[in-house]
Amino acid sequence: MSLPVTAFHAASASAATLPPSPEAISAVIGALAASFGNRLVTSQAVRHQHGHTLTWIPTQAPDAVVYPQSTDEVSEIVKLCAKHGVPVIAFGTGTSLEGHVNAPFGGVTVDLSQMKRIVAVHAEDLDVTVEAGVTRKELNEHLRDQGLFFPIDPGADASLGGMAATRASGTNAVRYGTMKENVLALTAVMADGSVVTTASRARKSSAGYDLTRLLVGSEGTLGIITEVTVKLHGIPEAISAGVCPFPSVQAACDATIVTIQSGLPVARIELLDDVMIRGVNIHSKLGLPETTMLFVEFHGSEVGVKEQAERFGEIAAEYGGGPFDWATKAEDRSKLWQARHDAYWAARALRPGTESVATDVCVPISRLAECVEETKRDIEESGLIAPIAGHVGDGNFHTQPLVDLDNEDEVERCRAFIDRLVKRALAMDGTCTGEHGVGQKKIKYLELEHSAATLDVMRLLKRSLDPQNILNPGKIIAL
Repeated sequence: MSLPVTAFHAASASAATLPPSPEAISAVIGALAASFGNRLVTSQAVRHQHGHTLTWIPTQAPDAVVYPQSTDEVSEIVKLCAKHGVPVIAFGTGTSLEGHVNAPFGGVTVDLSQMKRIVAVHAEDLDVTVEAGVTRKELNEHLRDQGLFFPIDPGADASLGGMAATRASGTNAVRYGTMKENVLALTAVMADGSVVTTASRARKSSAGYDLTRLLVGSEGTLGIITEVTVKLHGIPEAISAGVCPFPSVQAACDATIVTIQSGLPVARIELLDDVMIRGVNIHSKLGLPETTMLFVEFHGSEVGVKEQAERFGEIAAEYGGGPFDWATKAEDRSKLWQARHDAYWAARALRPGTESVATDVCVPISRLAECVEETKRDIEESGLIAPIAGHVGDGNFHTQPLVDLDNEDEVERCRAFIDRLVKRALAMDGTCTGEHGVGQKKIKYLELEHSAATLDVMRLLKRSLDPQNILNPGKIIAL
């Protein structure tokens, strides 16, 4: 299915970058084939898979995909590509939503999925070091018997390296923070093939520049993350979760704001509007009332979670919400949160045959209700089907317009809606993306969010660390 020219997938890559010559590509592929054998793949199907994300951006396939099994092998690949000026695109599990893994200039995709070692668990220090290809579910399965868990939960079973590269967040962020707060140290391969480790396992340090935070969220444009050391937490003694209906998005957001401002230690507080609930009912067969709902979870002691759930119920009632039905059985909680994690696919069930254009913004929590309400009105006035879900405990919400890409008028209405959504969030002291990242789709909005001087510093960092612009070119910042 082709994308109409009116879509906002314009040339988002750096004008200073040119595709490598056929001779350079041939030389790199030949050398990689000699070193990696059948772990170097050039088939069209595999290349297409690695140049396509869950967006309406057309597929931009790399020239080859290689599967390293160690940091040294990643270093070897990058050194070879640097020698010939060939782009290198890191790939985790391909779950990003803003065009992070597309290859607009071709080159080599480095698929880190075979780097699966759990290097070391330090239970007494509550941290673990893993290779980049370990997924969050694999890590938590490994940790379960030790009474520990890794809390960052973006929904998809993303890899830890990819989660660090995109500064992932998720349903637990309101209590446990995002990847930014949970990554202690990284090992990364830089643009010349050199290998750096950014920090020790110490919980705080004043020793030099914070390279960990620089690389977290850099989307593979400054270095390729090959190992991650992250914080762990003890599995709570008790967990309670439940759903609470509200008469409107405004009421649900206001209840969320009061819950956070009152200091109630909520672990998860997720909003799904009535449209999204309809999709969840179709996809996950939950049979929920088709109204705005909050999905809520508390962690702590048996007494603590009971008190917290009761207090939340009281807050909800003040805003016309309720009843708050909560459960402590693991199977009931799992069914509930699986439905929330499947919201992307549930939304698509509302209009089969269309494309999902998922995007997100984040605003200060005091502006959340206003922003979501205005967005709901905008969706209705635009004539779009665009369910809303969000990690509203930190002011972050997602909308997912479902668009017929063969209908130019509809594509244009969606483009204009997303543009207004981002500008609305920025006008409320928010950001163009709370957790999806910039990738290709939101490059232009950085110019609205940041000053020219700030963007110049970003460009200086990119040019200094990657002078050939071979690391994931065309993402985050236009050079």
